[in-house]
Amino acid sequence: MNMTTKSPASGKVDTSNLKHTPILIALLLGAMVALLNETLLGNALTVLMKEFDVTASTIQWLSTAYMLVVGVLVPITALLQQWLTTRQMFLIAMVTFLVGTLIAGFAPTFSVLLIGRIVQAVATGLITPLLMNTILIICPPEKRGATMGLIALVMMAAPAIGPTLSGVIVDSLNWRWLFYIVIPIVIISIMIGMKYIQNVSELTRPKVDYPSILLSTLGFGGLVYSFSASGDLGWSDAKVYGTLIVGLISLCIFAVRQLKIENPILELRAFKVPMFTLSVGLIVIVMMSLFSTMTLLPMFLQTVLLVTAFKSGIIMLPGSVISAIMGPIAGKLFDKFSPKVIIVPGIVLVGIAMFLFKGITPDTSMVQIIVMHSVLMVGLMFVMTAQTYGLNQLTPDLYPHGTALFSTLQQVAGAIGTAIFISKMSSGTTKYMESSANPLDPVEKLNGLTSGFQGAFALGLIFIIVAFIVSLFLKEEKEGVKAARVLQNEH
Repeated sequence: MNMTTKSPASGKVDTSNLKHTPILIALLLGAMVALLNETLLGNALTVLMKEFDVTASTIQWLSTAYMLVVGVLVPITALLQQWLTTRQMFLIAMVTFLVGTLIAGFAPTFSVLLIGRIVQAVATGLITPLLMNTILIICPPEKRGATMGLIALVMMAAPAIGPTLSGVIVDSLNWRWLFYIVIPIVIISIMIGMKYIQNVSELTRPKVDYPSILLSTLGFGGLVYSFSASGDLGWSDAKVYGTLIVGLISLCIFAVRQLKIENPILELRAFKVPMFTLSVGLIVIVMMSLFSTMTLLPMFLQTVLLVTAFKSGIIMLPGSVISAIMGPIAGKLFDKFSPKVIIVPGIVLVGIAMFLFKGITPDTSMVQIIVMHSVLMVGLMFVMTAQTYGLNQLTPDLYPHGTALFSTLQQVAGAIGTAIFISKMSSGTTKYMESSANPLDPVEKLNGLTSGFQGAFALGLIFIIVAFIVSLFLKEEKEGVKAARVLQNEH
């Protein structure tokens, strides 16, 4: 068995004897099933409403609760990785996911199904930051791009394939198979992990600041919940604006506290590294547009073009497959060229796709939509290398904090982006219908919906233009040099 050792001179863990490939396979399989489950219930919600005799707002908690738990848990993963070994954290995450999957798969009531989803979400919140942090430690900087490309593949392709797979399973089998089908993959991941995964980072076991954990939970939880619930309840609902206010206040207090205490659960001083901050901002902007497109496009296909949920999943499948192919390629190119050479063209491709989506109409063919979506996904694969670029700027002791910050802000960006773009789509439709001479005309209703979607995609294009401007400020910076200098000045 390969064991990790700690160098007495440096205090760092020696990972030179580890077998990297099986470790990556175990972690990637775990992340794949976790992220797949974020969207796997997409086409099964209607079936589940009938099965358990619950309302649409109730069934939506299967998705809202999942996002909420992940959003709350991810920020504290940096702390957990300083207390638990890589092996312990991996096994806890995957066994937890297996338990949650079994609970959900055999759930006799909606309440039990919801509990199963929440347990699954706990595992999802742990596994993704662990995967990224492990890669940063065991892979040298010159090879990280290719490996992080595999992560981008999993992060983008798994959620995108979810609705299609969901449609196939629900139509041909039973909704419970949505959970049964991932069990063998989880077990294989656990078996590989038990044999090969060893600790890759030093355990410092810092003092736990419980007020920070509470503030983080209230802050990120309030933010994710308020934006997620705003679509159904509206911003005038006290639960929505109340949780938003509590969340924002908690985050402000949390940020101030992290900068003052000796052992913060999230090292926010990482944001003093300019290129890390720039890459985080870039990813957040792009991810807001991505999540909105993943929501808006299926809605357009089903409400304007009147295709089934299953067919809409099939239409989006080629783009997902292409992104799966391009992820590793983009990563390898990142290892060879400067960030701008990869990231800027990626943003341009995303911008072209959003510009084309801005002109989408009921007459747009399925082939055109497939091409536009494919261009979007290819561009996103290149843009996602900005995450590797940003993390490369940090010193190893900041890796857990950097990965936690990226993962947390992506969850928040998803919730905010979806809420903003759905709101824009709805307001655009309403504005069109109010000015219509015959709002009851079916053709006018269709035109109103189309106008709403076009406005939302136009807003997405504006976001991408901002991302393009931000990307122009990217520059080469030797790994860790700036981070070390900034943190040294802090102490």
